[in-house]
Amino acid sequence: MVLAGVLSMAAMPAWSQTSAYRAPRTADGKPNLNGIWQANNTADWNLQGHAAGQGPVAELGAVFAIPPGLSVVEGDEIPYLPAAAVKQKENRANWVKMDPEVKCFLPGVPRATYLPYPFQIVQSRENIMIAYEYAGAVRVINMGAPTKAPADSWMGWSNGHWEGETLVVDVTSQNEDTWFDRAGDFHSDALHVVERYTPRNADILNYEATIEDTKVFSRPWKISMPLYRRVEKNARLLEYKCPEFTEEILYGHLRKKGSK
Repeated sequence: MVLAGVLSMAAMPAWSQTSAYRAPRTADGKPNLNGIWQANNTADWNLQGHAAGQGPVAELGAVFAIPPGLSVVEGDEIPYLPAAAVKQKENRANWVKMDPEVKCFLPGVPRATYLPYPFQIVQSRENIMIAYEYAGAVRVINMGAPTKAPADSWMGWSNGHWEGETLVVDVTSQNEDTWFDRAGDFHSDALHVVERYTPRNADILNYEATIEDTKVFSRPWKISMPLYRRVEKNARLLEYKCPEFTEEILYGHLRKKGSK
């Protein structure tokens, strides 16, 4: 209990404050965010502060155990509506079967940012592409006049603009089948996310995401964390295609009885 209290108090560290750093510029004069980045936290396990816990396979002991983590949620509270709070608890109790990550579904936004895999930002004058190592996920941020999505999708629809040093991305039209973490935190098809990427120095971005969903939450709430540039020699995204790892989970029940 003491540890949980310490983790809760640690939410929203000082680094989340706006920095006076001025990033190098691209050819069109915009802050240069090009590079390969990665979060270094336990947010994919649980956005809120949490103690270490038993992993999904008890027979493996400490292997794959849940690591302890500090909160990335402002105030360490996700403001669920009463019925949604009940559903979140059900999700958490059954995450091994229900978490979309288990099935290699695309992670959605913001979860794609803090999965334990790198991602790459590629800027052009008209658009910004973010390519994620996990499952080969990709999204394109429209930097022109805002446009509307033709339909809901796993990674949603992103319109961006610059506010000084900060890239602001408005994300809508995500389907309701993604989660925020393995703790069962979820949303509906009304999810609206506003992301902010602000260079702190040459190798760190401050990342913030304000999350709004009137069907699930009583008010908007925010997460924040640093993202670190991968600076090792020849840093690159590698291929991580996970659908083949999920075939038994998704389709094993279709196998004819007695067949291998």
